[in-house]
Amino acid sequence: MMGRQQRIQRKLFYTKLNLDQRIRKDHILRKFAKHIDFDFIYKEVKENYGTNGNVSVPPPVILKTMLLLILYNVRSERELMSTIPERLDWLWFLGYDLDDEIPDHSVLSKARARWGVDAFKTFFERIVWQCVEAGLVDGSKLFMDSSMVQADASNNSVVNKESLKRYLNKSYQTLESRLEEESIISDNDEDIPKSGTNNKKYISTTDPDASVVRRGKGKSKLQYQIHRSLDEKCEIITATEVTPGEIHESHRMNSLRDSHHNNTGRKAEIVVADSKYGTRENYLACHDLGIKAHFNSLEKTQRGSGRQKDIFPKEAFIYNPENDTFTCPAGHILRKRNYHKKRNHYEYKASSKICANCKLRKKCTRAKDGRSIKRHVRQDELDFMLKQANSREGQNDIKTRQHLMERSFARGTQYGFKRARWRRLWRVQIQEYLTATIQNLMVLLRNIKEPAPALGMIPEESGKKEAFLSLQELFYYFKRAIMRTIHFFFAYRLVETKL
Repeated sequence: MMGRQQRIQRKLFYTKLNLDQRIRKDHILRKFAKHIDFDFIYKEVKENYGTNGNVSVPPPVILKTMLLLILYNVRSERELMSTIPERLDWLWFLGYDLDDEIPDHSVLSKARARWGVDAFKTFFERIVWQCVEAGLVDGSKLFMDSSMVQADASNNSVVNKESLKRYLNKSYQTLESRLEEESIISDNDEDIPKSGTNNKKYISTTDPDASVVRRGKGKSKLQYQIHRSLDEKCEIITATEVTPGEIHESHRMNSLRDSHHNNTGRKAEIVVADSKYGTRENYLACHDLGIKAHFNSLEKTQRGSGRQKDIFPKEAFIYNPENDTFTCPAGHILRKRNYHKKRNHYEYKASSKICANCKLRKKCTRAKDGRSIKRHVRQDELDFMLKQANSREGQNDIKTRQHLMERSFARGTQYGFKRARWRRLWRVQIQEYLTATIQNLMVLLRNIKEPAPALGMIPEESGKKEAFLSLQELFYYFKRAIMRTIHFFFAYRLVETKL
């Protein structure tokens, strides 16, 4: 008989409703609540709150709410706050009841501005250390890479700086120049963005920190760049940074390595990266620290293109350590001529007459004054590091890095990794700390071994402490095995009789 729903008034009161019983035991948020200490945030942001005024939303609730925003990749904070009353698991995780008032979405933006980046950085570092204590981090081999992230700004917001200044009054220009001077004084030289030609000329009016970047044949876009270091054992993200998209990733190798050491307490013995990290400065920095640099030379990958196309490579010139000269493929001698202090290398050249009359000139150089070879002051040490990178171990690590790092970035896409949620560099850094923290938590919770329940015990929520379920189950399976044996016996006799 078909049932029909009765149109009666629902209950006004529910006396036996318990949210804890409504959430399944294997829910991911249960594991978050069990294994993560959110109360640390009280001490971390204590200085950002006064002693008078209205009582704020508890900081752990704010941190959990931001975690939900990234974990479930909710489109906006407004949508998140409007969805919380509809989700029993979110209410339980945040510690709310059905009739509790949900805070306004502006609480999250105010908290980010009040807390700053440091609170979320501490959260990330605490989870990394928790992974170390769980034995999920080896720390000896460090993989590095970067990925572009779309800024939360339209290309239509990009304007020419010079044309913009024409419409600004003098007081605004004075204030702008004063702020620029203060930022230059307060920042370190290596942290100042090295602006390219486009970013010196153009700026976004909605997100000035984003860079105009073009990769490949596509159009220029406003982008940030995420830099990560990864441990090989369980693919834990040990360090992460956010920079404008124009910053070359090779400039962040030292800072990522130092952050890895600070966050894990372990020094990397091998650094693995792609060829973009293969600069002389990075090779020598690893050499001075006794670290193996398993990444190809950037200079070597650029050979055979542009002005170097179809000409002799540097290896075709033989170095003579006895008299500190080079011998070119035609047999001519190149002697030391100039020293470039900024790049710390010497330049070797033959006389212009010899190069002009050489039969191999077309295959050797396109320069009017002849071919020159550059040798770094610490070239022997560079050759030693390049030999390590080209070894079988180094090349295997380089191949491993490709799928290891790409997998880390791909896993972040389900949490909205590829596009910035907010504007300005420090907010994008907060988003990246939360995303990397969630990725590490997924690995941590997957590898935590829960203690096995005691024999004869059932969950406490059933209302009974003990039961003889193990004996009942044993009898059930024993009976089932006997019945199957009898069934197969009679089936076999039936087939035998027919045959």
